[in-house]
Order: sequence, then C-alpha cells, then structure tokens
Amino acid sequence: EPEIYGYESLEQIHAGLRGRAADLGLSIDFFQSNHEGALIDRLHRRDYEVAIVNAGGLTHTSVALRDALLAVQRPFIEVHLSDPGRREPFRKVNYLHDVAMESIVGQGARGYHLALDAIARRFGGAHG
Repeated sequence: EPEIYGYESLEQIHAGLRGRAADLGLSIDFFQSNHEGALIDRLHRRDYEVAIVNAGGLTHTSVALRDALLAVQRPFIEVHLSDPGRREPFRKVNYLHDVAMESIVGQGARGYHLALDAIARRFGGAHG
C-alpha cells in the first residue's frame, strides 16, 4: 500500500539509514520479520544498546512483543511510517507506545532518520 507507507523499498530505507548512522557515529544493524516469534527471539539476543522498532500490525495485537521489549531492558523508539491513530479505529490500540522512550509516527521513512537523530542526542555518537 504505497499510498499509505510510501514508495521506498526496504533496501532503499536501509541504505539511507546506513549513511545517516555513519554520519552520526553510530553502528546499525537491521532485522525484519513478519513472524512475532522471530522478532521476540531477536530482541532476546540483547546484542544492542537501543532499538528502533516498527512492529507494524503487531503494535495493536501483541502483548508478547510488549513483554519481550520490557524483559530485555533495552530502550527503544517506536516508528510507524503512517500514523496509526489517524487510521481505522482498531489501530488506536497500541501496546508499545507507553513503554517506548519515544514514538515517531506519520513521517514515512524519514521517521527512522529522526529516530537515529534522537538516539545520537540521547546516547552519543558524532553529534550526540
């Protein structure tokens, strides 16, 4: 649904983020899965200091993902390409918003760049 989520591919988004992270003096890794258990397993590895999480539809349904994010005791920024709160009523349910250090919604792929900037400001990096 490019009219909602934009026309950039995941690979294009990742390429832009690699460049931005390098500019900020941050290291970055990516993980994408459509499977709740795979996301939870990745979070439980705890080989990161802070995460940027776009849980997509799991935002509205997954207590398990919320519990995993709390259990690993790592800060995270929630990002959504669209603004779920301005869409269908069922998308107003958000199991992550209140436990995220910040939520960035409705900014398209730019939201990930804003999240990196927030991480650099809060945790350090070339500009932090």
